[in-house]
Amino acid sequence: MSYTESNVRGPGSSTDGFLLCPATDAYGNPAKLGAFGKTPAVQPSGAGNTHTVTAGATTAVFTNTSFDGSVGTAAYTVGDIVLALKTLGLIAT
Repeated sequence: MSYTESNVRGPGSSTDGFLLCPATDAYGNPAKLGAFGKTPAVQPSGAGNTHTVTAGATTAVFTNTSFDGSVGTAAYTVGDIVLALKTLGLIAT
Protein backbone atom coordinates (compact mmCIF):
# COMPACT_ATOMS: atom_id res chain seq x y z
CA MET A 1 0.00 0.00 0.00
CA SER A 2 1.38 3.39 -0.89
CA TYR A 3 0.96 6.42 1.32
CA THR A 4 -1.35 8.89 -0.35
CA GLU A 5 -3.65 11.72 0.72
CA SER A 6 -6.34 9.11 1.32
CA ASN A 7 -4.42 7.41 4.11
CA VAL A 8 -1.91 9.98 5.42
CA ARG A 9 -2.99 13.54 6.11
CA GLY A 10 -0.88 16.39 7.34
CA PRO A 11 -1.21 20.05 8.24
CA GLY A 12 -2.73 22.00 5.38
CA SER A 13 -4.65 19.06 3.98
CA SER A 14 -8.39 19.09 3.59
CA THR A 15 -8.60 17.46 7.02
CA ASP A 16 -5.71 18.55 9.25
CA GLY A 17 -4.16 15.89 11.43
CA PHE A 18 -2.60 12.52 10.95
CA LEU A 19 -4.65 9.47 9.99
CA LEU A 20 -2.70 6.44 11.15
CA CYS A 21 -4.81 3.86 9.38
CA PRO A 22 -7.83 4.28 7.11
CA ALA A 23 -11.03 2.39 7.91
CA THR A 24 -10.69 0.32 4.74
CA ASP A 25 -7.92 -0.53 2.33
CA ALA A 26 -7.88 0.34 -1.37
CA TYR A 27 -10.13 -2.66 -2.09
CA GLY A 28 -12.78 -1.86 0.55
CA ASN A 29 -11.57 -4.51 3.01
CA PRO A 30 -11.20 -3.60 6.70
CA ALA A 31 -7.74 -2.07 7.09
CA LYS A 32 -5.20 -3.74 9.35
CA LEU A 33 -2.62 -2.16 11.63
CA GLY A 34 0.41 -3.70 13.31
CA ALA A 35 3.24 -2.22 15.34
CA PHE A 36 6.64 -3.35 16.55
CA GLY A 37 6.69 -6.56 14.51
CA LYS A 38 3.19 -7.77 15.39
CA THR A 39 1.01 -9.18 12.61
CA PRO A 40 -1.40 -6.49 11.41
CA ALA A 41 -4.97 -6.99 12.58
CA VAL A 42 -8.30 -5.26 12.03
CA GLN A 43 -9.56 -2.82 14.68
CA PRO A 44 -10.59 -4.79 17.79
CA SER A 45 -14.22 -4.61 18.85
CA GLY A 46 -13.39 -4.61 22.56
CA ALA A 47 -15.65 -7.62 23.10
CA GLY A 48 -14.47 -11.08 24.05
CA ASN A 49 -12.31 -10.32 27.08
CA THR A 50 -13.52 -12.88 29.61
CA HIS A 51 -10.84 -12.33 32.27
CA THR A 52 -11.74 -8.79 33.31
CA VAL A 53 -13.92 -7.95 36.27
CA THR A 54 -17.43 -6.85 35.26
CA ALA A 55 -18.70 -3.50 36.52
CA GLY A 56 -20.74 -4.02 39.68
CA ALA A 57 -19.16 -7.42 40.38
CA THR A 58 -18.18 -8.35 43.90
CA THR A 59 -14.54 -8.94 42.93
CA ALA A 60 -12.39 -5.95 43.91
CA VAL A 61 -9.84 -4.38 41.59
CA PHE A 62 -6.70 -3.16 43.36
CA THR A 63 -3.76 -1.10 42.12
CA ASN A 64 -1.77 -4.31 41.61
CA THR A 65 -4.59 -6.22 39.85
CA SER A 66 -3.38 -7.32 36.43
CA PHE A 67 -5.29 -8.08 33.27
CA ASP A 68 -4.32 -10.26 30.33
CA GLY A 69 -7.12 -9.27 27.94
CA SER A 70 -7.81 -12.97 27.31
CA VAL A 71 -4.87 -12.99 24.87
CA GLY A 72 -1.41 -14.44 25.47
CA THR A 73 0.29 -14.84 28.83
CA ALA A 74 1.47 -11.30 29.59
CA ALA A 75 -0.70 -9.49 32.15
CA TYR A 76 -0.62 -5.77 32.90
CA THR A 77 -1.83 -3.44 35.61
CA VAL A 78 -3.72 -0.31 34.66
CA GLY A 79 -0.54 1.61 35.55
CA ASP A 80 1.48 -0.52 33.11
CA ILE A 81 -0.95 0.33 30.32
CA VAL A 82 -0.90 4.07 31.10
CA LEU A 83 2.92 4.03 31.16
CA ALA A 84 3.08 2.28 27.78
CA LEU A 85 0.60 4.70 26.22
CA LYS A 86 2.53 7.71 27.55
CA THR A 87 5.89 6.27 26.45
CA LEU A 88 4.53 5.84 22.91
CA GLY A 89 3.09 9.36 22.95
CA LEU A 90 -0.46 8.10 22.49
CA ILE A 91 -1.66 9.99 25.57
CA ALA A 92 -0.26 13.16 27.13
CA THR A 93 2.29 13.04 29.90
